[in-house]
Amino acid sequence: MTVHFIGAGPGAADLITVRGQQQLASCGVCLYPGSLTPTDLLAHCPDGAALVDTADLTLDDIIGRLIEAHEAGHDVARLCSGDPAVYSAVAEQMRRLDAAGVPYDVTPGVPAFSAAAAVLGRELTVPTVGQSLVLTRAQARSTSMPEGEDLATLSASGTTLALHLAINRVEQVVDELLPHYGADCPAAVVAKATQPGETVLRGTLGDIAGQVREAGLNRAAMIFVGKVLAAENFPDSFLYSAGRERHAPGDPYCENGGGPH
Repeated sequence: MTVHFIGAGPGAADLITVRGQQQLASCGVCLYPGSLTPTDLLAHCPDGAALVDTADLTLDDIIGRLIEAHEAGHDVARLCSGDPAVYSAVAEQMRRLDAAGVPYDVTPGVPAFSAAAAVLGRELTVPTVGQSLVLTRAQARSTSMPEGEDLATLSASGTTLALHLAINRVEQVVDELLPHYGADCPAAVVAKATQPGETVLRGTLGDIAGQVREAGLNRAAMIFVGKVLAAENFPDSFLYSAGRERHAPGDPYCENGGGPH
């Protein structure tokens, strides 16, 4: 059997990939995060599939279920909210499966920051305004941040920030970022992107914390900070410039190559 780590996407059931949906439909066992998985998504599981909510399980409990399914000859869908590459706790599950000799693969999903940017109607890499994006989180009741990854260090360049798992520390975030971005820097919060109850807040670093508290947001939210959020007078992308020489497919500046802006 195989454990399929599947990115379930940001919330909306139709934002799972085709591959992920097909894997769900072929697995006799599905482990899913109950508080983050829409019922419509589980409807893709086959009739009679064993559905296991992992919300109240420990890591050892989860691995035990995966090994049990392996020994019974079942393929397993292990749903992860958003994309498995970011804040999914997949790394420690893979480590234990490697030790147990249980095979697995990974299917990516739409990450929360991408869904939130779509809700905002903003590209996060705008020519001459911002070409880099830092994905990070705030330190709270969780594992400590590695040395050099504190907000003060990461924000020193003024790069666009996308913060996960930080909404309950929004005042702390603002305090740490103000010296580098200034109170008038554009900021936004998207809570429950693509889900029922989706909330969008737009403002500045100086007022966003107050907006968050007034709206009563305390979970499933992304915080964005950066000039790209309000960029207007910027040059057109070099990608489609009429004056540049056309290049062959595979060239980094060719449209099909996903070249720089």
